[in-house]
Amino acid sequence: MTMLGLLPSNVTVMDIGFHTVDFSWAKDEREYGPTLAKAAQIAEDSGISLLTFMDHYFQMEMLAPHTEPMLEGYTSLGFLAGVTKKINLGLLVTGVTYRNPGLLAKIVTTLDILSGGRAMLGIGAAWYEREHLGLGVNFPPVAERFSRLEETLEICLQMWSENDGQYQGKYFNLEETICHPRPISSPHPKILIGGSGEKKTLKLVAKYADACNLFGSSPQDVSHKLDVLKDHCKKQERDYGTIEKTMLYMGDPLVDPAKFLNDLGSFSEIGIDRVIVRFVGNPAIFAERFGDELSEKVLSI
Repeated sequence: MTMLGLLPSNVTVMDIGFHTVDFSWAKDEREYGPTLAKAAQIAEDSGISLLTFMDHYFQMEMLAPHTEPMLEGYTSLGFLAGVTKKINLGLLVTGVTYRNPGLLAKIVTTLDILSGGRAMLGIGAAWYEREHLGLGVNFPPVAERFSRLEETLEICLQMWSENDGQYQGKYFNLEETICHPRPISSPHPKILIGGSGEKKTLKLVAKYADACNLFGSSPQDVSHKLDVLKDHCKKQERDYGTIEKTMLYMGDPLVDPAKFLNDLGSFSEIGIDRVIVRFVGNPAIFAERFGDELSEKVLSI
C-alpha cells in the first residue's frame, strides 16, 4: 500500500527512532530474543536511526499494571548490538538513581565498544518511586536527584576524558576515574538528557548534553520548550545548534498515517531533528508495517 499521496507539503525527511515500552506481547519468555532481534534488524534495514528501551524495573502504571513484564535495559541493548550493524542504541532514559555513576560510564563504554561506536547515554533524574521501594533502591527527594544527575554527568565526562584522577562531589566520591579501554565514539558517547523541565532539566541540557528529548502535547508546547532551551544556551554561552532536538511521539502512526505525516511536518518546522516512535504491540510486526507503509515517506535514508 502506498501513502505517497498523503505526504503534506511541510514534511521534510527526518530521522526516526523506535522506542520499546511494552513487553506484554510475548506469550512465552523465549519469544523476546528472536522477536526483538527481528524488530531491530527490520528497523535498521528500513533506515531507522535509533533504537531505545525504557530503563525501568517495573512497568509504568500509566501504561499497564506494574507487574507486567519488563526487561533490563542495558542487557537488552547489548543483545541487540550483536544482531545489528549500524543502528544507534540507547535508553530513554536511564534514571540517575539506578546505577553508580562510575559503573554507568563503564556500562555505556562497553556497549559503545562492542557495538562499534553506536552507544548513547540517555539519562534523567528518575521519578518512579514504586520500583525503587520495591527493589530497595534509594529514592531521594527531587532536588537531590537533580544534584546527583549533575554530578553523574560530570563523572561520566571525566571518565571519558584523559583525567583518571579523583572526583569529589557532594554525593559521589571516586578515588580513580579509570575507564579503559576508551569509548570508540569521539569524543565520547552522545549524551541525551530526557525531560522538559524548564528550570533544571533544560538548563542541564544546555550545559552538558549533546541531545535533548522533549515531551509535548502540541507543536506549540514543544516550540516553547525549545525557546526555553535557547535561553539557557545563551546564558551558558552554548551554541544551540550543536544540540540535537528529539521528541517522543505519543500516538500510533499506523492508526492515522496522514496525521502522523502532518505532525512530522509541524515538528520539523519548529526545529525537531528526530521523532521517536513507540512500538505498539509486537515490535517485529510494527517495524515491518512501518517500513512498508511509511519509511520511504519520512526517513533520511
